Amino acid sequence: MSYTANSKSITEGPISRTVISLAAPVVLAQFFEFALASTDYFWVGKLGPHAQDAITTSMVTIWTLFSAIGIISVGITAVVARNMGAGNPERAAFYARQGLAMGVGMATVITIAAMFLTPPALRFMDTGPETIAMAIPYMRTIYAFSLCFFVMDISYAIFRAVGDTRTPTVIGIGMVFLNMGLDPLFIFGWGPVPAMGVTGAAVATGISVTTAAAVVLALLNRGRAGFEVKPLLRIPPVFPEMLKIARIGLPIASHSFVFVAVYWFLIKIVHQFGTTAGAAMGIGNRMESFSYLICSGFSVAAATMVGQNLGAGKPERAARCAWGATGIAIGVTLTVSVFFLTIPRTIASIFTDSPEVLDMAVDYLIILGLSQVTMAVEIVLEGAFGGAGDTMPPMLVMVPGALARIPLAYYLAFTLGWGISGVWWTLTITTTIKAIILAWWFRRGGWKLKEV
Repeated sequence: MSYTANSKSITEGPISRTVISLAAPVVLAQFFEFALASTDYFWVGKLGPHAQDAITTSMVTIWTLFSAIGIISVGITAVVARNMGAGNPERAAFYARQGLAMGVGMATVITIAAMFLTPPALRFMDTGPETIAMAIPYMRTIYAFSLCFFVMDISYAIFRAVGDTRTPTVIGIGMVFLNMGLDPLFIFGWGPVPAMGVTGAAVATGISVTTAAAVVLALLNRGRAGFEVKPLLRIPPVFPEMLKIARIGLPIASHSFVFVAVYWFLIKIVHQFGTTAGAAMGIGNRMESFSYLICSGFSVAAATMVGQNLGAGKPERAARCAWGATGIAIGVTLTVSVFFLTIPRTIASIFTDSPEVLDMAVDYLIILGLSQVTMAVEIVLEGAFGGAGDTMPPMLVMVPGALARIPLAYYLAFTLGWGISGVWWTLTITTTIKAIILAWWFRRGGWKLKEV
């Protein structure tokens, strides 16, 4: 299907069918990413709770990398989708080039900074010495591949903005299978390959992401998105247009940065209950990521459909698309909630043999089960706002909601004496409140008038 046919179905076709056709490939790719993260945690779990805590703590800081990528990918999605909906692929191609050029610059700065900031970031979160010894090389290895992460994710955003969710899905699935095969090889060693432990998981990820970035960039250069993108090193920067992309993406990305910073404090609180609590949080996060990644697929569909319909002058259809994507995501996450609430011990026991870790993880899954549906509302509508280019409302809801988690977690865990469960309840309570406010704000409809 050409990009023109995709755009026509997005702005004229049946809404539910189009939502599913856009979201399904993304959800499939996200499912494989979930399988990858779970496989990482499964193999690392063989090295003990300290190794699992190293992955959990490292991921909190590595989320900073993905937050930075979001500045570009959210902005690119809005401007490329809007121009494709308006029938202007040449302008869409221009913004795609600028987004890739931005990624090169940001990745370089982040890679250098991470080499110096990794140890103090881990110490800030009260990470134990055994965990730090494993986490530092893991984090530095991941950040060494920052450029590949930027190129891959920005290219994925370009394809999805034009309505092609299949290409990044196929590449992403290939990347996941490669990573899953490399994980045990580099973690435990085999033949001439030495055992690298936790760092081996980062090496496997880096190789896989580099491969995916090379493939998706080659396809962009060949015009697979409906327009040609020049080779990366031949893209002349146009700073005012880069600033336009950043202005759209920064509000949502700022929420991501705050989210990460808040998790640094939450990890500090979690570590007051020991390394086992950190390992349990890692299990809960991995399981919650199943719902999160599914919702991200519908968020992509909502962003693409809202952006293109606004570009085509159809704001009411854009609204129906957003609510349609939200409703389908709610149905999926409701099923996940049932599993979390009914068989949490069975799920958690896959990742640990430690009774103490298992008990904490079971409590976490049960409490998370109460907020999976509201998480769907939050994530999909955030994508819908982003597709409209109206990213201030999500920021004004998400940032205070994230910041409120620090005092609330401390109050519930220590003042009320709920212990580690107070942290788990904090996440569920704040997610529900944010979803309610965001749904109310989206229904007001001010985003329909946003110019990009």
